[in-house]
Amino acid sequence: MQLTEKINALQTPCYLYNLTLLRKTLQKVTEEAGRYPAFHVHYAIKANANPVLLKVIREYGLGADCVSGNEIKRAVECGFPGNAIVYAGVGKSDEEIRTALQEDIFCFNCESLPEIRIINELAAQVNKKAHIALRINPNVDAHTHHYITTGIEENKFGIYLCDLDQVLAELPSLPHVKLTGLHFHIGSQITDMTVFRSLCLKANEIQQYLKNRGIVLPHINFGGGLGIDYNNPHAEPIADFASYFSTFARHFDPTSPNQQVHFELGRSVVAHCGDLLSRVLYVKEGKNKKFVILDAGMNDLLRPALYQAFHKIENISSRLPEEKYDVVGPICESSDCFGKDVTLTQTTRGDLIVIHSAGAYGETMASRYNLRNLPGYYFEGM
Repeated sequence: MQLTEKINALQTPCYLYNLTLLRKTLQKVTEEAGRYPAFHVHYAIKANANPVLLKVIREYGLGADCVSGNEIKRAVECGFPGNAIVYAGVGKSDEEIRTALQEDIFCFNCESLPEIRIINELAAQVNKKAHIALRINPNVDAHTHHYITTGIEENKFGIYLCDLDQVLAELPSLPHVKLTGLHFHIGSQITDMTVFRSLCLKANEIQQYLKNRGIVLPHINFGGGLGIDYNNPHAEPIADFASYFSTFARHFDPTSPNQQVHFELGRSVVAHCGDLLSRVLYVKEGKNKKFVILDAGMNDLLRPALYQAFHKIENISSRLPEEKYDVVGPICESSDCFGKDVTLTQTTRGDLIVIHSAGAYGETMASRYNLRNLPGYYFEGM
């Protein structure tokens, strides 16, 4: 990122979104998914729910993947029709289920038999039939951070394979739900395509098991999980959508010629298009380290504190020789650290620091911890 007069004038901390890059990314998503007529992509709103971004995403024909009632409302407000919305989540409240029923969403991704019973009960109250997909826990390890691995048996997510028969046996007694699909999501920030190959093979086994019982479903949803290159955001600003979609095209076997294949991509769509901008408040010299203290904290970008996540950090105000710093925020927590031993050009008070690839799980996870203001946001390429 180049320091310009316009960028230098922004009030920090703030998110700066590059809509030109977002559009290029969406063009690549639709181009690569479009090679396979059965493929349909939903954007995972939890990654970033900024209305301006959502309206751009909807322009490219993506559906919405929601994990709360308010995300459903935001999706509808931003132009996503109900029949393009899928609703996932291990703990859907009655009110949230009613919201989804009211909008006639495409599908509930269901994670337990008790949840299916409640959806049936609430749908009966409004004389509707809810379309559901069973989220199956396939016990496939995503080989990523344990906080964002969601498809192994130790996780809270999904219906375990050993419980599938019980669910199938009870469904005929629930007249206000209709089984239309399967759903999987095994984790996030996955860059090893062999993980998705393993998911396909497991899905093939499950679908064949269902087919042997006379059950052929109209759609299957593989969730999301495609990762990005946080280390080289300038060199690789668009994720490897070609390899991602071609992996499913090669290794997944549909049970019918018309079976739809759905995906729920979030991080890979928006992460690189957003950066967090922050000013240097102080440079503090410790006994063995130098600390760059920013006006942005873990309340503005939680990922490094929560996941020990790496983001490339750059000083765009300085052209001086490089030094190493710990880059930290003002919050009274030792975990309020964006990076240790970060190589920056020599840094002084007032310099503008960019924390790259913060468009996913940045603004959407921001909080008012310590009663701090929420970060602002601006756009390039409107």
